[in-house]
Amino acid sequence: MGASLSNLTEGAGMGGPGLGDIPESCVACVFMYLTPPEICNLARLNRAFRGAASSDSVWENKLPSNYQDLLHILPPDRYLNFSKKDIFALLSRPLPFDDGNKEVWLDRVTGRVCMSISAKGMSITGIEDRRYWTWVPTEESRLHLGRFSKRLGRRVCNFDHTHGWDIKPVRFELSTSDGQQASCEFCLDETEQDEANGNQKRGCWIDYKVGEFIVTDSEPATEVKFSMKQIDCTHSKGGLCVDSVFIIPSDLKDRKRRGILK
Repeated sequence: MGASLSNLTEGAGMGGPGLGDIPESCVACVFMYLTPPEICNLARLNRAFRGAASSDSVWENKLPSNYQDLLHILPPDRYLNFSKKDIFALLSRPLPFDDGNKEVWLDRVTGRVCMSISAKGMSITGIEDRRYWTWVPTEESRLHLGRFSKRLGRRVCNFDHTHGWDIKPVRFELSTSDGQQASCEFCLDETEQDEANGNQKRGCWIDYKVGEFIVTDSEPATEVKFSMKQIDCTHSKGGLCVDSVFIIPSDLKDRKRRGILK
């Protein structure tokens, strides 16, 4: 079995045809229908596959039509004389902009554009008043209840000041410049119910899906507004940590939950 695969890979070692005999142009045509990870894996097989895997025509097909707009975030010398494959690799890593408060990147499997906006890139009521909000540096992200810290190298959460999020739900809303709207409500703290179901929200970063919108054309640009509100003043609330908002293609949300989007 090993000898047969070796012959197929490198060519006619035993007098028969092999994968190495396929013209590079034909391999490139096949690669048009494969994902970037699949192309990179097949590039290891032989010289023809490696050549096709570096073809600009293959990687042009994997880049979004507006990838040049993403490159404008970077200084030109960062991608000068780059091949399309190198550009894809560059854009598949998070690119910070807006003073580092936002990031944009390409999904490594589909080439779709994804974006995140950190809490410092949002307009948050009372954010300058330290009685209500405090900036807490952390390598983690998303949204959770309780104050995170490390003790003896282990992650711990303090819930002493976590209260009020089980009384009324939080309302999430989004709207676009072309009139699309979506909204939903979530109760952020349901400790008794979570424990009964074997779940635990407290101390865990939670993603909440606000809604979906459709962009039919890149011109004119579609503006998106997002809000998260709990304005009932009959009770106090505390202990909420907010990190970022993600804007990702809807068909990637399952991979996002599994933590393999980037």
